[in-house]
Amino acid sequence: MPVINRIADFHAEMKCWRRDLHAHPEMAFGERRTADFVATTLEGFGIEVRRGLAGTGVVGTLRAGSGKRAIGLRADMDALPIHEKTGCAHASTHDGVMHACGHDGHTAMLLGAARYLAETRNFDGTVHFIFQPAEENECGGQKMVEDGLFEQFPVEAVYGMHNWPGLPVGAFGVCTGPIMAADDKFEITITSRGAHAAMPHLGDDPIVAAGAMIGAIQTIVSRTADPQDELVVSITQLHGGSTWNIVPEEVVLRGTCRYFKPELRRLLDGALRRVVEGIAATHGVVAAFSFYKPIPPAVNAEGPTAAAIRAAAMVAGDENVRRDVAPSMGCEDFGFMLAARPGCYLWIGNGPIRDGVGLHSSRYDFNDEILPVGASYWSKLVETVLPRGI
Repeated sequence: MPVINRIADFHAEMKCWRRDLHAHPEMAFGERRTADFVATTLEGFGIEVRRGLAGTGVVGTLRAGSGKRAIGLRADMDALPIHEKTGCAHASTHDGVMHACGHDGHTAMLLGAARYLAETRNFDGTVHFIFQPAEENECGGQKMVEDGLFEQFPVEAVYGMHNWPGLPVGAFGVCTGPIMAADDKFEITITSRGAHAAMPHLGDDPIVAAGAMIGAIQTIVSRTADPQDELVVSITQLHGGSTWNIVPEEVVLRGTCRYFKPELRRLLDGALRRVVEGIAATHGVVAAFSFYKPIPPAVNAEGPTAAAIRAAAMVAGDENVRRDVAPSMGCEDFGFMLAARPGCYLWIGNGPIRDGVGLHSSRYDFNDEILPVGASYWSKLVETVLPRGI
């Protein structure tokens, strides 16, 4: 694959950055060391740095030529609450926290592109390198947008990239339209009169009500939604009770809805509330329903996607850019940025999945072999979208 030679020259240094970040993971909105590392590294390249958006976010700005056009490149920085079991030399030094999704690699690849572009400046316009906190569950992308990301750093398009286990090294995957699903997390709190387990008739059992809700909620997909619409509703948590002989006063259910069409949000809201309220009334309990930090789908715009494909083909070869990948029901809060500005989110191959070790696994480690591939893609994208005049 035609990785940019200059980027290949500092591959070893990119690997050191990535492994240092991997050894020092930080959770959402707590990425202080990571932000310091990113900001200091960018400043060392001669790039203008702004800190503080969404608390720990970092934006580096690089200008070349006299062009007025600008684009944004985004990487995420946060880690997950997982105890690492890789056994590697650069394993997490923070117990119970690890980079199990490759955000350490995403940060290192964008830093590599920033270094190359700062050295060569073979483009005409402005590039904003966006290092986002809190992608995992806490909506750092939304917070950056709300803090004025695109007002302070105007762009015509914004681009994101994620490593993808199961996609071969040297390959890219992308599609126009939705590529990652919306994520509507929800919570149902069921309250009732508690009772002795031997005398349940003296109370109202929230566990029985919760069981009825779990079963009924599954009919939303099978009997309420159009069968041709991609939709998943999963109950992922059930909390209630503390001992064997007490019917508890409260049970909490939590789960997630995944879909691509934004209009399904209204259907889901109505259907979930109808099921919850109806079963609560049937069982004589009280139930409260709420959504928690909903994330929109990540939807790729046609023009930016075509630009991303051209850049990826320059690095990987046209035959290694898969343009028709099936969208993932996984979620990415880059969807907030794509809702605010047109752009493209694509996947970079991380190699085969072995022994079931994929994203969010305690045994996952980013593949350092793809660091120069990703950095080369970012660089070619900038040079393609913001070409210098002849």
